[in-house]
Amino acid sequence: MSNETSAPAGGLRRQSGPFRAGDRVQLTGPKGRMNTITLETDGEFHTHRGVLPHNSIIGQPDASVVLSTNEIEYLALRPLLTDFVMSMPRGAAIIYPKDAAQILASADIFPGATVVEAGVGSGALSLWLLRAIGPEGTLHSFERREEFSAVASANVTAFLGATPANWDITIGDLADTLPEVTEPGTVDRIVLDMLAPWECLDVAADALTPGGVIVCYIATVTQLSRVSEAIRRTGLFTNPESSETMIRGWHVEGLAVRPDHRMIGHTGFLLTARRLAPGAVLPELKRRASKSDFSDEDVEAWTPGSLGERSTSDKRLRKTARHAQAVADAAVSAEASE
Repeated sequence: MSNETSAPAGGLRRQSGPFRAGDRVQLTGPKGRMNTITLETDGEFHTHRGVLPHNSIIGQPDASVVLSTNEIEYLALRPLLTDFVMSMPRGAAIIYPKDAAQILASADIFPGATVVEAGVGSGALSLWLLRAIGPEGTLHSFERREEFSAVASANVTAFLGATPANWDITIGDLADTLPEVTEPGTVDRIVLDMLAPWECLDVAADALTPGGVIVCYIATVTQLSRVSEAIRRTGLFTNPESSETMIRGWHVEGLAVRPDHRMIGHTGFLLTARRLAPGAVLPELKRRASKSDFSDEDVEAWTPGSLGERSTSDKRLRKTARHAQAVADAAVSAEASE
């Protein structure tokens, strides 16, 4: 974790009221183009349509319309969490808001819950989880790469204005570090966003309380198949349920009502299961004959080299971390000046 100012557990920076220096503001121009800036006293936003002084925004209420020096109108909005995660610096691919929302629902994340998340990526899901568990909850995040951890920590600090006291990041493999951070049977929910979640099922089962939920976010059908069968083989969980979420927007203007030409299609699969009580044996389901029987050789044939991890260069990660930290420093400075 970075040495940022800590906020009370679940503490959030102000999400309403007049704009202040240090706030992130989303500006929408006349053609619908959006730009997100951080307000600075005497700062300026330059465009080919003129200059927009930051001082003309500071002190205005949220959702105000402000003018540039060329009398061009801009709608000024405080970014929603969805807006923030889609535009924040990224060290790794983020979990899209549509999937984050489904994770919160499928895992039944509740105020006061103890939640484990691995890996942390760029911190997008961490923000959603922190908001859902509230000030009484606890979030333990795990990440193998320290560079990703730095980006995630800076992004969370930038949005909240400080590092929440009920959140920690552990660097290392979940299978090795989870037993060091949590006591057996004390975790309510576990969310795994990793390349090979089947490698962590035993340690996850030990950490979960009976009835606790495990959610795996996975990108490919090969991963989906493998983790599903691995969960069944443990005998420690209910039968897994899998799904994907797709969103199709609609254009609605007068009588012109039609689906949008573009949609947010496949980003990943969600697989959920619940921890059985110690010693409980799941009743066997009666099914018709299917292709559910397979061998280890079949698994290898089904997943030949398909799990290669896309790497991010160290140079790009360092640049992203510097950008994220600069935004976080501005947010902390604004909170400290209040």
